[in-house]
Amino acid sequence: MILMRATESEKYLIADDPVRPELDFDFRVGANKDFFIYMNEFTGGVASAICVSYNDFVPKTVTELKYYPDNMDPPSVAVFYTVWSYEKGAGREIVFKAAEHIRQEKKYVHRFVTLSPKTRMAERFHLRNGAILLSENEESNNFEYRNV
Repeated sequence: MILMRATESEKYLIADDPVRPELDFDFRVGANKDFFIYMNEFTGGVASAICVSYNDFVPKTVTELKYYPDNMDPPSVAVFYTVWSYEKGAGREIVFKAAEHIRQEKKYVHRFVTLSPKTRMAERFHLRNGAILLSENEESNNFEYRNV
């Protein structure tokens, strides 16, 4: 499996996003955003996708996933705000591969948290993968991955 940044040619994948399909490609990429895909090198297909926002705080709503001002210190929090997969186990893998990539590329990022929907499925996914529940919010839950 190969982790790579999604390009505009993969923006069609957004329609498959089960959490936040309303967020367009331009929202998902930029100075403080990444849209990663995990490619199955044997089939040539996309195994999973994840979107990340870099912030200096833990957001509680999608509207808080704003563009990071250029005049601020580098953001220290990577926020996984949507993840989906096409292959069994690929959702888990992309979370850990994306965190590993971010640690290497953005040395100033020290925390990995989620902005998750308030669903049992999301809760089970993150808890099974070693995250802890950080906060329960009106619109979302935040989980934190401390050992990635």
